[in-house]
Amino acid sequence: MLRDTFDEAAELYDRARPRYPTALVDELAGRVGLGPGVRVLEIGPGTGQLTVPLARLGCDVTAVELGPALAAVARRNLRGFHRARVEVAEFERWPLPRDPFDVVVCATAFHWIDPAVRVVKAARALGPDGVLALVTTHHVAGGSTDFFARVQSCYERWDPATPPGLRASDEADVATDTGELERWGDVTSYRFAQEITYSTREYIDVLLTYSGHRALDTPARRGLLGCVEELIETRHAGSITKRYLHELLLTRRASDGDR
Repeated sequence: MLRDTFDEAAELYDRARPRYPTALVDELAGRVGLGPGVRVLEIGPGTGQLTVPLARLGCDVTAVELGPALAAVARRNLRGFHRARVEVAEFERWPLPRDPFDVVVCATAFHWIDPAVRVVKAARALGPDGVLALVTTHHVAGGSTDFFARVQSCYERWDPATPPGLRASDEADVATDTGELERWGDVTSYRFAQEITYSTREYIDVLLTYSGHRALDTPARRGLLGCVEELIETRHAGSITKRYLHELLLTRRASDGDR
């Protein structure tokens, strides 16, 4: 499965993947009331990009990670936070503890969880008035716009699944589909953008953490990355800037009907 590919590059994932904006973490903490003693279940923490900020707030964090290598790096990053622990398991099959959680969090991973299970099981994990908090991440127009227009020729050459003429969407046109959450309760959304400048090597490392790139056969992946590298070096002076849009989605458990 594609979601298994992340575990093959756990150290790279930890080094290359962007952290979440401080403003997003602050908004989450303020809206939900995160702090010492608050029980948090995190689904798919990766190497702890959001787990570490949650642990710094003093929360009692249980993070359920599918990949053992990712989990090992997350545990290393959480060393010293004695209220945080990482379990290696598929969330779909992980046995829920008897004591409910105050908050269930999933950052840029909910789309990997079985749609037949994810919302229902998150609801079962929560106590009365518990909150499900999702973070989604989108690449949007901005940053080095010329580069992202030119680089499509690399993808069209080396990845046959690439739609011709593909371009990043404007931020105003991007929104996460919240239909399955709205069937459970009202959803509030908060948006946070950040731009990150990467050297050629740093950007190649980011691409090597994406499941679609890792799933390419070796000649195609090498050809694609070589094309991207050459473009950054020859046309963009060795660095490019990428714009991300993060959405924080909050919905509160309204009743005990799903437990």
